[in-house]
Amino acid sequence: MTQRVLIAADKFKGSLTAVQVAERVTAGLRRVVPGVEVASLPVADGGDGTVDAAVAAGFERRELLVAGPLGHDVTAAFALRGDTAVVEMAEASGLQRLPAGVFAPLTASTYGSGEVLRAALDAGARTIVFGVGGSATTDGGAGMLSALGARFLDADGEPVPPGGGGLGELASADLSGLDPRLASVELVLASDVDNPLTGPKGAPAVYGPQKGASPDDVETLDSALAHYAKVLEEAVGAQAAEYAASPGAGAAGGIGYGALLLGARFRPGIEVMLDVLGFAPALERAELVITGEGSLDEQTLHGKAPAGVAAAARAADKEVVAVCGRLALPPEALGRAGIRRAYPLTDAEPDVAKCISDAGPILERVAEQIARDFLT
Repeated sequence: MTQRVLIAADKFKGSLTAVQVAERVTAGLRRVVPGVEVASLPVADGGDGTVDAAVAAGFERRELLVAGPLGHDVTAAFALRGDTAVVEMAEASGLQRLPAGVFAPLTASTYGSGEVLRAALDAGARTIVFGVGGSATTDGGAGMLSALGARFLDADGEPVPPGGGGLGELASADLSGLDPRLASVELVLASDVDNPLTGPKGAPAVYGPQKGASPDDVETLDSALAHYAKVLEEAVGAQAAEYAASPGAGAAGGIGYGALLLGARFRPGIEVMLDVLGFAPALERAELVITGEGSLDEQTLHGKAPAGVAAAARAADKEVVAVCGRLALPPEALGRAGIRRAYPLTDAEPDVAKCISDAGPILERVAEQIARDFLT
């Protein structure tokens, strides 16, 4: 029977990091099959946890002080290996950088994300994987671009206020001062969403409410971002309008749009991360792959980490099972995604609150069951 296992799971949000998921699953498997060979490759899809996944795969963690979404200093990290950097926008501009219960849909800025990108350039990066997701912001990447040398001015020639709301006052944009090193760097926009910048499927309408935006705020932001794209069209030409309509422009409050203006190439986040983390060689050596995330649901099937792992493993003819906190997909949907079977924590512990608070020990018990089903 199978004796070589690859654990390539994402975090269980709010309970366990991807690294902790791998540790707990390993412990459970070894309790049943002590000699099992386990390789661990924590994964992420470009959202929060992406830097941690890169560090777990051997990248060096670099930390610096940058502006958080409200302008206060926060410590953000990026990952570096050779001349490849992994930058996660949520490190500087994510929802987790806001005080508990505080939202700032109109004023939160991505300036700190631009500072992290600049630090990656300073560190000698020639390829930057820019993972975007989990943002507190809806500023179309204007803050990020400002940190990299762009200027966004109102009718009086003053910088517009930070955040998406302030873009309604934008009179002129000047991108000529952008850091010249950006022109010679390969910038990859890694995201699990393909929304355009504005409109019914745009960043404000779809993701604004998660960031505390009221219906009026959503309208204000959508109009401000449409105006921003129009002013940029006057500044840099027709491609500014093309980028606004492109897949990924609406990612992370429109920071995807800012990245496209910098010349980024959009790729599904999990695909990029599997490449960067060295998934293919790890997969080659495995006979069983265990993936997973906190909630296996409809969203999982649209570019989340477990779906990407399962697709790559299925293409290599490997058996895949998944662990999760809760399971909201029928067996046939799992099967279509390439997942043979899913093991939710709620099977071992029906109390959901307990599953969240004691996720580690419960996950070990679930892993024991996987070992009994597939390794003995």
